[in-house]
Amino acid sequence: MSGGSTPEQQGIMPRAMNQILAAVAQLTEQDWQYTLTASCIEVYNNTLRDLLADGAGSRPEAGRIPDANAIKHDAAGGHTVVVGAHRLPVTDAASAAALMARASEARACEATAMNAVSSRSHCVFMLYISATHTSTSTSLTGSLALVDLAGSERLDRSLVEDMRKREACSINQSLSALGDVFAALSAKSSHIPYRNSKLTYLLQPCLGGHGKTLMFVNINPEPASAQESLCSLKFATKVNGCETASKGGARRNVTTAAATTAVDTSPTDGGAVALGKRP
Repeated sequence: MSGGSTPEQQGIMPRAMNQILAAVAQLTEQDWQYTLTASCIEVYNNTLRDLLADGAGSRPEAGRIPDANAIKHDAAGGHTVVVGAHRLPVTDAASAAALMARASEARACEATAMNAVSSRSHCVFMLYISATHTSTSTSLTGSLALVDLAGSERLDRSLVEDMRKREACSINQSLSALGDVFAALSAKSSHIPYRNSKLTYLLQPCLGGHGKTLMFVNINPEPASAQESLCSLKFATKVNGCETASKGGARRNVTTAAATTAVDTSPTDGGAVALGKRP
């Protein structure tokens, strides 16, 4: 999701930030005033950790969020916040890159038999956007969740033990929970099992609110990884077959001096989410 250091090698996360900041610069010339803040949450062994907390890059226990009810959803289906997590300002591309680099350094990574630098958690970069237009007394709010999912892991190939094995099982369980949510949405079930995992509950407004979801699935072309690639493609097929906006589709959250209106054009009320699943 982050990619390399050169513009040509940039991943989805920096490209998305650059596009948003370019749009903000254009709209600022039309008398709009924008405020962007960001937080970065790690879902590790089904617990939450603030990757932007002081010392998170050097101490694994730093940034731990012990509150089991830290995830708070807007009652009207809007933004999601994690109580206790830092929300830092984003003013330009450099500050955005610095926040993403800081979060990446703090994320749990270990070596396995398959990968020398294996992500042992899911990472959710949450961007909050608010804008005001004084002359028309209009304000807009929106959010974007950029999610780097850890890949599913076969224990007979990764050869992990003890804590690494526990991490692998937790990753597989949360991905299975995400698949169950997509399956329930596809079947238009009356009950969507968001609460079965911290990951799915954190993304609930994006997946089933007034937002949009875009998923990328990376697969390994090597014959030895054919089984994992097939599982990833089946997962992608399941996701592609469902409609996620269960409350009526994506809409803009626009507030004026007189009233609040919902317009079916842009995924800013419930948030937009881009999911990246590693092989």
